[in-house]
Amino acid sequence: MADLVTGEAVVLELRLAKLPSRALAFAIDVIVQFGLLIGLSFLLQLASPALDEALATAFLLVAIVLTLIGYPLVMETATRGRSLGKLVFGLRVVRDDGGPIHFRHALMRALAGAFADFWLTGGAGAILSSLLSQRGKRLGDLWAGTVVIRERVPVQGGPVAQMPPQLAAWAAGLELSQLPDDLALAARQYLARRPLLAPDVSESMAQRLAEDIARYIGRGVPVGVPAWVYLAAVVAERRNREMAKLMSRRQVPPAEPVGQPAAAHAPAAQPAWRPSEDPFGPLPTDYAEPPATEPARAEPRADSTRNTTGFVPPA
Repeated sequence: MADLVTGEAVVLELRLAKLPSRALAFAIDVIVQFGLLIGLSFLLQLASPALDEALATAFLLVAIVLTLIGYPLVMETATRGRSLGKLVFGLRVVRDDGGPIHFRHALMRALAGAFADFWLTGGAGAILSSLLSQRGKRLGDLWAGTVVIRERVPVQGGPVAQMPPQLAAWAAGLELSQLPDDLALAARQYLARRPLLAPDVSESMAQRLAEDIARYIGRGVPVGVPAWVYLAAVVAERRNREMAKLMSRRQVPPAEPVGQPAAAHAPAAQPAWRPSEDPFGPLPTDYAEPPATEPARAEPRADSTRNTTGFVPPA
């Protein structure tokens, strides 16, 4: 395993390809390259009667260069780091930060493979460089800033952190919004690998992770509780909350039944105001609502400017 640091300062754990698997993959690529070279030579012989000797030699050199350099360049660029041999053995070329390679990376690897690693040195350059490098890099990898990893690796999964029953109520009151994702991931990875660690190593790692987590959530390890149980409670509670949020986001309002009138789903109308609901107090006991009949006509009001007494003032 090797730790590759991405541009975002995220540490990736990748399994590096060893020299034997890379040698077998290269052997398959050599067979393919020789097959291409034989095919191009056959085509060149068919066309040689129409060509002079110098032109035929030039075409042969071009065919050799295209086979030795063009094949790995085209394959690794098109497949983002895999040739036919690497595809068979589950290998891939990636950048030092774990990202996919591009044309310039494949070009540097192809040029170094043709002139320094394999063909001019008989493979001695690639073998010595891989043995001296901590990541098994050949000269082409050193110049291009790449590394070969294994994609098909055995899955090493651990048990998912379960909530300890005795800490369920305690964990429900934790404030986990300030807990960093990388620290929670480290605790989860520790819990998955804890059965494989030595007891003293496991205890020291659990104590260190518990102290780091306590700084963010404000709650340390309860008295009498092992540190790894504390970590399991925090990780399980955080996972349960994240899943609850995810499920709440995925909830969709129920669809309206086919053929159901829209009025059936309309909210119920508010009841009309009744006198008994007067917010200013109860009505008198002798109050009675008028019957629902035609309202009486209002009597005309007396006009204060109209003389109704019959008195006429003198002129």
